[in-house]
Amino acid sequence: MIMTTNLTPMPSVFSPLAKALLDGFAEGVVVFDTNGKVIYANQQARELFAEGPGELDLQSGAHDLMPKLAELGGRLRPLRVGSLDLGEAMFLPASTGPTTLADREKDAIVRSLDANGWRLAETAKQLGISRTTLWRRLRAYGLHRDGRTKWAQAS
Repeated sequence: MIMTTNLTPMPSVFSPLAKALLDGFAEGVVVFDTNGKVIYANQQARELFAEGPGELDLQSGAHDLMPKLAELGGRLRPLRVGSLDLGEAMFLPASTGPTTLADREKDAIVRSLDANGWRLAETAKQLGISRTTLWRRLRAYGLHRDGRTKWAQAS
């Protein structure tokens, strides 16, 4: 059983661009500061915590959490800018899901559309793209504004 207080995004010092980058990974990513405190866990990591076996608590320190994450196949990497040590990141194996960049982009667009009730203006703003670009992506992926695919329309 996994111990988490909630699955809402954790507050962090990361910019929205850095969070978007971390959330774009198919793998789970848990970022620790130099003191070993968890400062960010992307959505995939939070989902792994919710589904995975064992007792994992995002609020516990690195000395408790890192060995358990390593048992799940996690790979630890230092975070540095030049000679400045920023902490460490643990990359957790991805569960099943989209593997190609196009599939991951489509999945991210659909999740964002669902979260925004398929309102295109809000979705485009959240994704940081124009509505025109969103329309083009919907057409390229065969998605219809009401959530149907072009294949479902034909039936």
